[in-house]
Amino acid sequence: MVLEKLGSTLKEGIKKISNAIFVDKKLIDGIVKDIQKSLIEADVNIELVLALSQKIKKLAYDETIKGIDKKEQLIKLIHDEISLLLGKKGELKLPKQASIMFLGLYGAGKTTTIAKLGLYYAKRGRKVALLGLDTQRPAAMDQLEQLSEKIKLPAFIDKKEKDPIKIINNYEKELKKYDLILIDTAGRDGLNKDLIKEIEKLNKKLKPDFRILVMPADVGQTAKTQAEEFQKALSIDGVIITRMDGTSKAGGALTACTETNAPVFFIGVGEQIHEIETFDPEKFIQRLLGMGDLATLLEHVKSATDEKQQQRIEDRMKEGKFTLLDLYSQLEQMNKMGSMDKLIGMIPGMSAAKVPKNLLEKQESKMKHWKSSISSMTEEEIENPEILEKQTSRIQRIAKGSGTTTTEIRELLKQYKMLKEMMGMQSGLAEGKIDQKMMQKMARKFRGKVKV
Repeated sequence: MVLEKLGSTLKEGIKKISNAIFVDKKLIDGIVKDIQKSLIEADVNIELVLALSQKIKKLAYDETIKGIDKKEQLIKLIHDEISLLLGKKGELKLPKQASIMFLGLYGAGKTTTIAKLGLYYAKRGRKVALLGLDTQRPAAMDQLEQLSEKIKLPAFIDKKEKDPIKIINNYEKELKKYDLILIDTAGRDGLNKDLIKEIEKLNKKLKPDFRILVMPADVGQTAKTQAEEFQKALSIDGVIITRMDGTSKAGGALTACTETNAPVFFIGVGEQIHEIETFDPEKFIQRLLGMGDLATLLEHVKSATDEKQQQRIEDRMKEGKFTLLDLYSQLEQMNKMGSMDKLIGMIPGMSAAKVPKNLLEKQESKMKHWKSSISSMTEEEIENPEILEKQTSRIQRIAKGSGTTTTEIRELLKQYKMLKEMMGMQSGLAEGKIDQKMMQKMARKFRGKVKV
C-alpha cells in the first residue's frame, strides 16, 4: 500500500496511547520519534514534521488534561494533524461540456494519466475524446493512439504535423461532438521559457475549463517547486500525482501540494489502466490507519469491470449456463482490479485481520494457474467441463500445455462444480423451489469449501 510504513507507525502509536495506563514523557517521546522518522522517510518537509511533533508534545504534557480525555485528544490530534498535512479534498466538478489541458515535465506520466482519466469518465457516462498536442516527444502520438485503442476511446492526433495550433484547427468541428476533451501537451526537462510560451499559446486558443499539472510522486519535496512555478506561470487548477504505488517519497509530493494550495484531484496507484483514484485526504488517512475505504473499492470495481460482459455472465447464470468460460471471465475481472493485498486494505476491518502476505500471494498464483489451464482447453472442454472427468488424459494434456499440475486442474473443476451447484440453488431459491430443509442442507454442503 502507498506509504505503508507511515501507516504502520501511526497505527502502532495510536495503539500504544490507547493501551497505556499513564501517558508519560517516555511514552510520548518514543511515539513522536517514530512518527518523525516515518514522516521524514516519506520525504515530508522537516519544518512540518517538527511543527507536528511540538503540537503532540504540548498536548501530552498539558497537566490540566487528565486520563482518558488526554488519550482521546492525543489520538484525535495525530489524526487531524496528518489530515491537515495532506490538505483539503479537491473535487474536480466538470460542467456538461468540459475540456481539461494536462501540463507537466518529461516523464511525469501525462499521456498514461490522460488515458486512465478517459476510461474513468467514460465508465461514468461521459462521451470522451483525447486530443494529442505533444509534438515534441517523438513517441507521444503513438503512445496516445495505442492507449486510446486499449480503452476504446477516440484519439485525435496528427503524427506529421508539428504545429499544435494547426492540429486543433483541423479537429475543431469533430471535437464538438464530445462532452469531455482531454488534452495532451508537450513537456520539457524543466519549466523553461519555450514551454511557458507554448502552453500559454495553447491556453489562449483552447480556453480549457481546467489546467491540471501531472507530477510523479517520486519527485518528493521538489513537487513544491514544480507546483509553485506552474501556478505562477500558468495558474493551474489542481494536480494529479502519478506513481503513488512505487515510492516511499509520496508524502513529500502530497504535503508540497498542500503548502502551495494546489488541490490534488487524483492519484495514480498502479500500472494498470484503471488504477487511478480520486484523492480524499480523510479516506486516505483511514486507509493508512487500517480503517479501510469501501467507496474507493467500489470505484475500483466500477473502473475495472466490463459492464456488458458482467451482465452477460449474470444472464447465463440465471439460465443455469455457467461454464468455465464464464469462470475465466470472472477471474479476468478480478485480475484487473489489482493485487489482493491492495483490495483487502480498502475493506474496513480486514487490515487489522493481518492476512498473511504469503497466503494472498498463494491465492493470486492459484488464480493465474487456473487462467492458464482454461486457456489451454478446447472450446468443447470449456463449454462442457464434465468430459474432463470422464477422459482424464485430457487433464494431463491441459496440465502439460499450461505449465500447471493435474492436481490444480482437478481443484479448478471441483470449485467450478460447487459454484455451478450454488448458482442452480440460487435460481431455485429465486423461483421458490427450495424450502428451509434444503437451505440447511445447502449450508452444510458448502460451509468452508468454496475457496475462490
